[in-house]
Amino acid sequence: MFSYAGRTANPVPQPLPTRIGGFGGVAGLCDYLRANSITHIIDATHPFAAQMSRNAVDASLACGVQLLALERAPWQVTSGDHWIHVPNIAGAVAALPDTPARVFLAIGKQTLDAFATKPQHHYLLRLVDPPTSQPLPNTTVIIARGPFDIASDTALLRGNKITHIVAKNAGGAGAAAKLHAARALGVAVIMIDRPTLPPRRIVASVAQVLAWLGHSADRGV
Repeated sequence: MFSYAGRTANPVPQPLPTRIGGFGGVAGLCDYLRANSITHIIDATHPFAAQMSRNAVDASLACGVQLLALERAPWQVTSGDHWIHVPNIAGAVAALPDTPARVFLAIGKQTLDAFATKPQHHYLLRLVDPPTSQPLPNTTVIIARGPFDIASDTALLRGNKITHIVAKNAGGAGAAAKLHAARALGVAVIMIDRPTLPPRRIVASVAQVLAWLGHSADRGV
């Protein structure tokens, strides 16, 4: 069973039975696990979907269901990068300059409201779905789905005269092109660190997940 949170209007189809939407917290997730005889949980959520990951850990302990997290390694600063590390969205807002800048908000659509406290900036948004509301007065919105390449992201930053990027440290190759482009163009990157999660077993590849499952998983989510 494959479970989507429902944040994206048209998620990529999967060759598995699929459900969309939340579970109703730890108790609701436990009810679902029991009702569907789930024996294994694979937490392959986004590294910043902290509440879902915490709920999965708590539910696995409460229900006696095995859990494994599939998590890509975070990006690392390299020579030529101009990164400002911040712990959260509030820290990212505070790290933006007071003077007007041109900012690529590469953070999705869930936390845009926080940047309304700095309306002097021009914000570039690249989203999978069109926003249902627009809390920022001065924006350019691009609708696109990754992965993205370095050439197109370099052109994007240059064409929009971007001076700052705000990004979550999601890791992986699919969204890393903007960081390579920022390095080449000397653009500052405000990098939001990953949230702290409870201890859990973590692997970095699908092959490791399959090895963990072996033939012992009757049903998984």
